[in-house]
Amino acid sequence: MFRGKVAVITGGAHGIGQAAAEAFARQGAAVCVMDQAPGSWFVGDVGCREDLVRFAERVVAQHGAVDYLVNNVPPPMIGIDDCEYEAFQQALAVGVTAPFYLTKLLLPHFRPGGAIVNLSSSRDRMSQPQSESYSAAKGGISALTHALAVSLAGRVRVNSVSPGWIDNERSGITGPDALQQPVGRVGAPEDVASLILFLCSDHAGFITGENICIDGGMTRLMIYHNDFGWSLEKPS
Repeated sequence: MFRGKVAVITGGAHGIGQAAAEAFARQGAAVCVMDQAPGSWFVGDVGCREDLVRFAERVVAQHGAVDYLVNNVPPPMIGIDDCEYEAFQQALAVGVTAPFYLTKLLLPHFRPGGAIVNLSSSRDRMSQPQSESYSAAKGGISALTHALAVSLAGRVRVNSVSPGWIDNERSGITGPDALQQPVGRVGAPEDVASLILFLCSDHAGFITGENICIDGGMTRLMIYHNDFGWSLEKPS
């Protein structure tokens, strides 16, 4: 399905990004990865403008065109008690500015039928305490997605996916952490990778500006104290 296509993935050396990169490669795509971890890919920081420029230049020099862009690098999660101005700005740089700017750099090189998938999170609509930097960035990328979809109408489709709990370490989570999920398990990176590839495929040609939550149903689970075995223990 993707033979002869070029897929660009940030954060492609681990977890969801790695699963997506491997899935694209299995289906014949040339995959360009940017990650901070040492490796054979482009090593760089998406929070650094110069690194984004150099990465985009390398992609274009090597392939001449782009078909798919997956903005996957997660921002840091720091709560309001500990998050200083600079750290919050860095979270937005990684989680919102980088996807915007890499899109801008690669936009002249997208071939017809191209697609962008941004990684948001179910935390763009629900929160735990002390998660402000991450949640703000994920809310920002969700909004940026539909704005880009409208601006790039007729040129590139733009969607986002919002994963819930994904076992990126492949630790085989069982027990209550798994059973609380309506599907009965924690998600795997391949679950999200499959959705990313669908959104890039021609099968999703009528989908743009959408944010699809992939969380095993957790955001649909109503929890009230003393109902259906749930109880709240107040923090000490």
